[in-house]
Amino acid sequence: MQTVRLGRTGAIVSVAGLGCGGASRLGMARGGDVDQAAGVVRRAIELGVTFLDTARAYGTEEAVGVGIRGRRNEVFLSTKVGPRRSDARGGGLADAADVARALDDSLRRLGTDRVDLYNLHGVTDGEYDHCIAVLLPELRRQQAAGKIRFIGVTEMFGGDTGHAMLARAVPDDHFDVVMVGFNLINPSARARVFPLTLEHDIGTLIMFAVRRMLSDPDALREAVAALVARGELDPDRIDRADPLGFLRDAPGVPSVVEAAYRFCRHEPGADVILTGTGDVAHLEANLAAIQGPPLPPDLLDRLESLFGAIDSVSGN
Repeated sequence: MQTVRLGRTGAIVSVAGLGCGGASRLGMARGGDVDQAAGVVRRAIELGVTFLDTARAYGTEEAVGVGIRGRRNEVFLSTKVGPRRSDARGGGLADAADVARALDDSLRRLGTDRVDLYNLHGVTDGEYDHCIAVLLPELRRQQAAGKIRFIGVTEMFGGDTGHAMLARAVPDDHFDVVMVGFNLINPSARARVFPLTLEHDIGTLIMFAVRRMLSDPDALREAVAALVARGELDPDRIDRADPLGFLRDAPGVPSVVEAAYRFCRHEPGADVILTGTGDVAHLEANLAAIQGPPLPPDLLDRLESLFGAIDSVSGN
């Protein structure tokens, strides 16, 4: 397994990270149980994955805890808490006590006394000031208590496809790691996020490398049609019936999915590429794709000419 330094954390972790959320949630979203999901975690570790990313909201912390039992020190463990309440008191923004309780609950489910990375999860631009004023000081207290090694923030990419929150958060320099949406359909982080993370030596976790648009041809055609209709894509420059067929047809590029993972893996500023699945064979294929070579320059140039200015879609 290839490895990478995760920014100023100094941690050397696998370039492929196991994402325990997404559409699959380690297979639990499709009926899998905790033991089956834990088996995916164990297989990922056997294959050299050392970065595991879960969250309170995913419902997979218990499965991750079972999967890492006896191997805790072999992995860099990341989980998250959202800035909004999700308990019996209803909605509204969380306070410091909410975050402290959520962290303790996560540690219990994970079967550990510390997490390597604790993230504020899915923060919007409108929630950012509250997170800094109210929640970050509590995270610092928990860090001083030894329950958290490093602090991160993840964006709400589906609703913030232009990275407005991270454009503020990265220069503020409060966070050791950020999670950012990036893919070949919306590469806007290339100009808006990665130059800043590189400047501040902040580690990056790449989500949305492959989502529905890049794994479902019908979804891709629908998305491209919408981009054309909005004037964001030139219809004369793209095959609307098979928009990314030129990737699949290129020598040494067996699929659009593999191309998408390789596109992200070799982007300057992209550290850990997250991939999620509930199927071990699918996991093995994705890990191989992430570790593949860079795409040829002519393909990268064509992707840039088509999608380089797109910032309106997430890829979902």
